[in-house]
Amino acid sequence: MPLFMMICRDKPDHLALRLETRGAHLAYIADTGVVAQAGPLLDEVGQMTGSLIILDVPDMDAARHWGGNDPYFQAGLFESVTVEQWKKVVG
Repeated sequence: MPLFMMICRDKPDHLALRLETRGAHLAYIADTGVVAQAGPLLDEVGQMTGSLIILDVPDMDAARHWGGNDPYFQAGLFESVTVEQWKKVVG
């Protein structure tokens, strides 16, 4: 299956919402089993400001569907979400 990269940027001053929904987000990742790699984006002081998620799904529609069901997305955390096909070359 191809890989898809999601870059999700949080709305400003929404760290509390991220922390409140983090458990549900991590459970969703574990339950769906399609996340190849993931982690938070950090600002200059190390605070979480977004997410980078690499999905191993059949197509762009599946990637967008996964993203739309993410508890972070459903809680209204993100200011923007970009989804692109990604090719792993190193690592």
